Amino acid sequence: MTSKDASAIDARYKDMTTTPIHRLVLKLAVPTIVSMVITAIYNVVDAAFVGHLSTEATAGIGVCFAYQTFIQAVGFFFGHGSGNFISRALGARHEENASTMAAVGFFTPIMLGIVVGIVGLFFLTPLSVALGATPDVVPYSNAYLRYILIASPFMMSALCLNNQLRLQGNSLFGMIGIASGALLNIALDPLFIFALHLGVEGAAIATAISQLFSWGLLLWGTTRPGAVHISIANFKPSWYAYREIFAGGLPSLCRQAFNCIGAILLNHAAARWAAPGQDASSIAAFTVVSRTMMFAFSIVLGFNQGFQPVAGFNYGAHKYRRVRDSYLFALRTSTIMLTILGVLGFIFAPQIIAIYRDEDPELIAIGTRALRWQCAAFPLIGLSTSTNMLFQNIRMTFRSTLLSIGRQGLFFIPAILILPHFFGLQGVEMTQAVADVCTFLLSIPFAIWITRKLTKMDNAELHKSSQ
Repeated sequence: MTSKDASAIDARYKDMTTTPIHRLVLKLAVPTIVSMVITAIYNVVDAAFVGHLSTEATAGIGVCFAYQTFIQAVGFFFGHGSGNFISRALGARHEENASTMAAVGFFTPIMLGIVVGIVGLFFLTPLSVALGATPDVVPYSNAYLRYILIASPFMMSALCLNNQLRLQGNSLFGMIGIASGALLNIALDPLFIFALHLGVEGAAIATAISQLFSWGLLLWGTTRPGAVHISIANFKPSWYAYREIFAGGLPSLCRQAFNCIGAILLNHAAARWAAPGQDASSIAAFTVVSRTMMFAFSIVLGFNQGFQPVAGFNYGAHKYRRVRDSYLFALRTSTIMLTILGVLGFIFAPQIIAIYRDEDPELIAIGTRALRWQCAAFPLIGLSTSTNMLFQNIRMTFRSTLLSIGRQGLFFIPAILILPHFFGLQGVEMTQAVADVCTFLLSIPFAIWITRKLTKMDNAELHKSSQ
């Protein structure tokens, strides 16, 4: 490590452990929010462009979203697992351990992505059907999925890099890398879809190119002063390294894995419980609702990701009051933002859904009802999100994992399997809201417990320092 790097890391440590909490969280959260929102806008624009092709095309990219959720599961697993370790290691001034973990976290998903991509290409159509594509949707899902499979190694490792940079406190460069790729994707979509007449395949090619571009920018960001550098020489896989990645990344893996399973079940339920001949409209409706809610939730998720490095650094430095204060600030702010977004989404639901495809009245009707159900429960998500992220960042793996699997696993999966039998398609529409209410109730005792525990740890640390 050069003296310039050491000086930059020292400055980062001082900034993370002494800057007033509100100002520090906001400073780190704004770049993350921007990158998350731009990425979400890309997802909305992507679906809107494809929506001009046909309802089946919209359903096709919606089916493929389940596989993209799997990519996120792998990327976030290695990114959060290695990044949380790096954050605590830097807080404890163990820079060499941080460098080793950065290399292990980066190179492993590349190798895994290559294997998964090759296997997926060999079984393309069975994979589309398993993800929920009906016969009239399969040609579109295959056309999109093919290029996403090819790009899997870069997409997985780019997500890992982004989280490593963010959890080091370098969220600004993470924003530049992710947002640049998303903006490039938005620019390439109309070129490939319409100008070159590639349709759904063009949307997938645009996504693959932009993801490769993001990957290159993020990798270059790790070479900047103050960042933990990625080097093949530091790639030293060990049981210890993977055990730490597992402990720090398991909640993200479970959350995203259940998101993937939930998306698949939602696709199948949307087709099964739709009116005769309306299966594509039903799948497409839930596709656009998912993209819309992803956009709204990205704002809150980005804010909470801004408080994570603050919690990790200060937990490693034994500054437990700052950990507690950052958590409570994130919780209050998230709930306020979610309430505002939920009210706006409920009021303007029909207009929002019509942005994607206004030629299909059935799609708009289903999408409006589903969006309003989700918006009604949206203010409740803040408690589980902030509490889950805190537990994950300070290595309380079991509690974080339990909260992670609550929303899309413990509650969503039983609800999507049971409610439609009593309420038909309306049961599918209300499933996410029911899961969110249950997750909120589960989170309350955990939130009370961790707030009290951090207060006790802070008092004990003050007592120790006064002796």
